[in-house]
Amino acid sequence: MTPALETQMLVKRFGGLIVTNEVSLSVRPGARHALIGPNGAGKTTLINLLTGALTPSGGRILLSGEDITATTPFERVRRGIARTFQINQLFNDLTPLESVMLAVGERLGHGNRLFRPLAADRAVSEEAAALLERFRLADVMCLPTRDLPYGKQRLLEIALAIALEPKVLLLDEPAAGVPEEDRHEVLAIVRALPADVTVLLIEHDMDLVFSFADRISVLAAGRLFAEGTVEEISGDPEVKAIYLGDAA
Repeated sequence: MTPALETQMLVKRFGGLIVTNEVSLSVRPGARHALIGPNGAGKTTLINLLTGALTPSGGRILLSGEDITATTPFERVRRGIARTFQINQLFNDLTPLESVMLAVGERLGHGNRLFRPLAADRAVSEEAAALLERFRLADVMCLPTRDLPYGKQRLLEIALAIALEPKVLLLDEPAAGVPEEDRHEVLAIVRALPADVTVLLIEHDMDLVFSFADRISVLAAGRLFAEGTVEEISGDPEVKAIYLGDAA
């Protein structure tokens, strides 16, 4: 089976510092794949390479078998990669409904309709409202995004990514900074993501990782240190020593 997402000997150097060191990672279609590792392991750098925010110093990136190493971030979105960020990247002056309508409208090719408000497009507004309902945001969809609780903002960012109908979704610590009383909503939404979307999750919350992932890759010092099932990784003494610790 052709991997949904693959890296081959991927390298990223910043001067003399090697941050991504010959990483070869394969994510199967429909996978729930987690990427874990200690701080400074190179996880976010790897995500930035996958999305085109950074240019590799060596190696290749393939999406469904097609080499996308030289493509722009915009082209990668068009081809089916979407991401969320460790720190929210949202339209604070817009409402959730307006934000998701922009994402849906862009996906449908309505972004060039300069003289027709998106609100006049019933199909766009209905799809956006249904998506917000699914992401437990219906009760706040008409509030300014800046006024939403942080947990709701995290849900909105995931909803915006799903509105693009990606083949591969990269989630960069979706539960980071979310208050404990709101985490259950974020965790429930992450676990309920569409089965046909391949998900690569970066996360420090081991409860989320172990309840979500069907495969785990461990980065350490920019290298792929270990890979396996939840049972294999949680029981690996070397992984525990560098990252998981006694809490595992």
